[in-house]
Amino acid sequence: MRIAAAATALVLVAGTVAAQTPPAATTGNPALRALPDGPGQPVVELQGLDKVTARTQRFSAPVGKSTTFGTLAITVADCLVNTPDAPADSVAYLTIVDHKPGQPEQKLFAGWMFASTPSISALDDGVYDVRVLSCTRAQGSTTPSSR
Repeated sequence: MRIAAAATALVLVAGTVAAQTPPAATTGNPALRALPDGPGQPVVELQGLDKVTARTQRFSAPVGKSTTFGTLAITVADCLVNTPDAPADSVAYLTIVDHKPGQPEQKLFAGWMFASTPSISALDDGVYDVRVLSCTRAQGSTTPSSR
């Protein structure tokens, strides 16, 4: 069962990494659905590692907006979760751009990241690592960005 889920995830990642806008991931995996309605803004819980400072930080990125981690601008286009009858998983479509001072911006990642299989689709850069932990709803009026 886990092998089939990983194979499905790999097919979805391989087919969507080059895309600029999030394709409908639900067409490839019927267990995925939008985050259920509820109070609070939908957010993706992320974990970032700054390899220069060895600092690991968990932070939230609101769906439809951009947040920062170091010199990275992380934009979340969509966030999906598995249906209750499937194993728990969160999938987010992220675009990550590096804005190093004095250098042109560089797109490091654009595609779906899977919380259950970070080795398939996490950002592994020379300076930063970023991975999805979960899709949830933020309690409160705003979601802080991270530096």
